[in-house]
Amino acid sequence: MLLAEIAISNLGVISHASAEFSPGLTVLTGETGAGKTMVVTGLRLLTGGRADASRVRTGTDGAVVEGAFHTGELPEAAREAVRRIAEEAGAEADENGEYLVTRSVKATGRSSAHLGGRKVPAATLAELSAELLTIHGQNDQLRLLAPDQQLAALDRFDPAIAGKLEAYRAAYTAWRLAAKDLKERTEKRLELAQELDRLTFAVEEIDAVDPQPGEDAELVADINRLQDVDALREAAETALAAIDGADAVGGGDGGGEEEPASDLVGRAQAALEGASDETLRELGARLGEVAGLLGDVSAELGSYTANLPSDPGELERMLQRQQEIKSLTRKYAPDVEGVIAWRAKAGARLEKIDTSEAAVEKLKAKVAELEQAMRAKAAALTKARAKAAKQLGAAVTEELHGLAMPKAQLRVDVREAPFGRDGADEVEILLAQNASLEPKPLATSASGGELSRVMLALEVILSESSSGAPLVFDEVDAGVGGRAAVEIGRRLARLAGRNQVIVVTHLPQVAAYADTHLHVSKDVGDETVTSGVAALEPEARIEELARMMAGMEDSDTGRAHAAELFGRARREVAELRA
Repeated sequence: MLLAEIAISNLGVISHASAEFSPGLTVLTGETGAGKTMVVTGLRLLTGGRADASRVRTGTDGAVVEGAFHTGELPEAAREAVRRIAEEAGAEADENGEYLVTRSVKATGRSSAHLGGRKVPAATLAELSAELLTIHGQNDQLRLLAPDQQLAALDRFDPAIAGKLEAYRAAYTAWRLAAKDLKERTEKRLELAQELDRLTFAVEEIDAVDPQPGEDAELVADINRLQDVDALREAAETALAAIDGADAVGGGDGGGEEEPASDLVGRAQAALEGASDETLRELGARLGEVAGLLGDVSAELGSYTANLPSDPGELERMLQRQQEIKSLTRKYAPDVEGVIAWRAKAGARLEKIDTSEAAVEKLKAKVAELEQAMRAKAAALTKARAKAAKQLGAAVTEELHGLAMPKAQLRVDVREAPFGRDGADEVEILLAQNASLEPKPLATSASGGELSRVMLALEVILSESSSGAPLVFDEVDAGVGGRAAVEIGRRLARLAGRNQVIVVTHLPQVAAYADTHLHVSKDVGDETVTSGVAALEPEARIEELARMMAGMEDSDTGRAHAAELFGRARREVAELRA
């Protein structure tokens, strides 16, 4: 189950209504004007469709539609796509593993969308719905007339095409990049030569200085220390003399009156360590730690003073180096790391803009090689599509024969087209009313009802090779009755064996095949009209079928016919699913 439930408030004639959807085939029925279309309108809003303020219930501030989608039964690729889209939007599934989608439309015309509790653009819902829901209405069927949609339908039919298409796209991309590079090198040779000179000069300038990572910051620290070296030396030596005596810094004669701190601490330690009292001995031990610490400080002070620069010219050399670094950071980047990164990027660019004859000839050979590989991949793709086109045409033709089009012939033509991202093929679906007529494009050969049946036949055939998003059909049975209506019901039931299918219908022959029957009813008051949605139990379904057959829900004869239709349909569904 993918579409779990929907809740609608103040949309058209619906004030408040909710419905839970089950796996398999769900039908929505009801009298004209009861609000069946508003359910589909709500689904369109959840899929990022245009928000129309005229759909908001009169007298209310706005409409709200909420839906819950479960991705557990989607193919792995679709689940991953949904997860990625939700993650980019900052949305998460709830504790049931469902994604909650909300769409609000104000009476003023403003609208908002939410996914998993996070506000998102309506375009995000449209992207998400490509994986979660497919709606086939009168306007949606027109999409089947577009060449890209017909090509997509053919590619869906044969799963093997996907691998060949992926291989072609990789070859096509490699060829396009190389061809673009060649065109740039040949048509913009003067500009590239000038760019080559500029980059070469810059790279040589940077290489001559050869800046190292972090060098600018190190220079600042070193220069500051050199500029204050005398004061730093005096402070360090004074501290060292106080700890170890003047002899430690080479400035004493051994006869000073003041004893160094290390001697005094050592004497104090010795005095306490020999005491009979435990407290004094512990204090003596702590003085031992102090003596050790003084020794460490003394050693570090000695090392510090020894490493202080004594060369008068060192400061001048560092200042000069700092100026060289600054000349680079003024031109190429704010710091040394940026300069080094710029140098690497410039070096990579230099390798690509070699305009020498040898380089151009080498690139020409590469482009020719890549083009040959691309053409081979395209030919393999075309061959696979041509084979699949014959099979798809025959399969859909057979389906149409059972949909009140007994002599129709559907053909799928694959023609040569310029190389593009999807290959070098153009696909067109043609239809003829009988075998003696020349098939013509769907746009000129199919009525609205026939186009609906072609769409249904295609979905039935395509679903056999893959299961995917829930399918919504809005009056796909328009203009059909009798035996053809029964066949549509059978095919929708067959389609629902692999997909969740939701159908708005006015035909009892279709409704009888449903796994779940939702009834949309309206209540006409003195001032308002309201609608609600309810799931029908078997007895209530028979009454509704009798009403749909001839408005005979109160007639024993009508109920008997409805019961017979319902029983036969349930038996056929059981056989289809066995």
